[in-house]
Amino acid sequence: MEAITQSGTAVAEEDLVASEYLTFTLGSEEYAIDILKVQEIRGYEQPTLIANSPSFIKGVINLRGIIVPIVDLRIKFNLGKIEYTPFTVVIILNIAGRVIGAVVDSVSDVMSLTRSQIRPAPDFSGNFDTKYIIGLASQDSRMMIVTDIERLMSSADMELIDSATE
Repeated sequence: MEAITQSGTAVAEEDLVASEYLTFTLGSEEYAIDILKVQEIRGYEQPTLIANSPSFIKGVINLRGIIVPIVDLRIKFNLGKIEYTPFTVVIILNIAGRVIGAVVDSVSDVMSLTRSQIRPAPDFSGNFDTKYIIGLASQDSRMMIVTDIERLMSSADMELIDSATE
């Protein structure tokens, strides 16, 4: 089904339906994830370390009786020197029935994006993994990397998280 915009252009109706995204920063880049995957946002606290876990798993926290693995996305994305500041937060995510925390530099805001505002990610060479990138969105002067957070926390990573917390 198509809708007609004010300019008279035909647009698919699903392109006009906006979804809400939480935006956050990692280094100098801004990312956006589906707000429906976000359970809460917490200040960063040092998690309990888990022996022999991958470097991007910082440890676990006890969140109201639930043991939550904490993944530092800055380490996972190889963003160089990692500093914990007062702006560093943990986004508590609910993914495939699991609760996982993701450490990010800061949270920006919640914004609405339509499917037509999200452009496909450019095709990079085979050594750069883009399977978790839905696309790129720009709003005003901001460019955001729209991320499929479920795919990012891929099954291989989930297995690592499972084995680290058992």
